[in-house]
Amino acid sequence: MVAVAVIGILAAVAYPSYMEHVRKTRRVETQTLMMDVVTRQQQRMLDVRSYATTLSDLGVTLPAQVDSAYTLTLTLSAAGTVPAFTLTAAPKGAQERESCGTLSVTNRAVKSPAKCW
Repeated sequence: MVAVAVIGILAAVAYPSYMEHVRKTRRVETQTLMMDVVTRQQQRMLDVRSYATTLSDLGVTLPAQVDSAYTLTLTLSAAGTVPAFTLTAAPKGAQERESCGTLSVTNRAVKSPAKCW
């Protein structure tokens, strides 16, 4: 009976820590993918002088662990005559509990929130 109580206490302490680790891992996987998209966009700009409008135009498919945790959105804009883009990753499901919230990166590699990169 004591063993069951000890296992219960350990599980109560370990499970939240494990879930936090899973959320951080998904965030890092998403950030890695986002930086890959930035690199592909920059290469596309060099090659064809325009940014892609969708991730599929870049040949990017979302891994299941990223797709289940974040919704990625690619937004193009033109600041004056200079093309620009912003890639955002909005958390969904259990990932919404992660303290960083929505992640974003621009064509100039400006990342926010800064504390989470």
